[in-house]
Amino acid sequence: MAVAAGEDRDSFRHIALTYGSPQEYLDYLVTFVGDGVAEGVPVLIAVPGPSLALLRSALSPGTFDAVTAVDMSRAGRNPGHILGGVFGAFAARHRSSPVKMVGEQIWHGRSPQEYSACLQHEALVNEAFAGRDLTVVCPFDATHVDSATLVDAEITHPRVSRGGRGDRASATFAPQAAWERCNEPLPGNPTAASYAVHRLADLAGARQFCARYARWFGLTADAIADLQLIVNELATNSLQHGRRPITLLLWESAGQLVCQVRDAGHLTDRLAGRRPIVGDVDDGRGLYVVNATADLVRIHAAPTGTTVQAHLRMRR
Repeated sequence: MAVAAGEDRDSFRHIALTYGSPQEYLDYLVTFVGDGVAEGVPVLIAVPGPSLALLRSALSPGTFDAVTAVDMSRAGRNPGHILGGVFGAFAARHRSSPVKMVGEQIWHGRSPQEYSACLQHEALVNEAFAGRDLTVVCPFDATHVDSATLVDAEITHPRVSRGGRGDRASATFAPQAAWERCNEPLPGNPTAASYAVHRLADLAGARQFCARYARWFGLTADAIADLQLIVNELATNSLQHGRRPITLLLWESAGQLVCQVRDAGHLTDRLAGRRPIVGDVDDGRGLYVVNATADLVRIHAAPTGTTVQAHLRMRR
């Protein structure tokens, strides 16, 4: 169900910019970024490398040097990490100031699973920054993404700009519906290796189990360490916040090692693992670490149980 007229809450603005050419991209963003720098507002540009190079060439050296620039294809390879590790971390460093951010997280070549994760991220941006004096512009390349993606952009963004010609309220803004559509049961694998976790004492065995499995595929020592960290954090999270039984599954799929942990609890905090880690706060730290380490994280949360899948590219 769409909310009334897609109006932004307070001074927060979340704008989908659909562009049909590099010039339309630059016409909007060079002005947006330049105005922010001229006003003394902290500005973040988080876009894929080629887009970052395009903006660097169009902005004056002084303007580009004044912004924080991030290659989103690296920092945002896992869409679940963008809100806490990129957007949230930048906003947290500037709590007392207005903030402007450019975030391009959906691009041609994203897998269907990555796209679903991106859609959930876009839906949660509205919840995470409600009440902040903050503007986020999310570019969408209309020449490379499909029409369904552009329709979804209007569902997850309260405001839309087409071709850089101003912006308008989205009549179909319904981020809750987008989130729920992507909160779907995750595909499993009948050949997966399984390990049961009952208590904290089982964590050492779980780490050894996943290391043996990863070595069988010839993964590097660093990749095995990443997998062990993910397994430890997910299993610990289930023991502390979920309900038994807790099952760990591992399998290989399309050049990725998939680690799944399922428990009988119901994860109701949609921002868990997506908030920046500040000070000694432990709430959500485990899922934050998993999001920062994995190449993709997908979560299905339901009253009957919670399933988390973390994907790691095979590094041999």
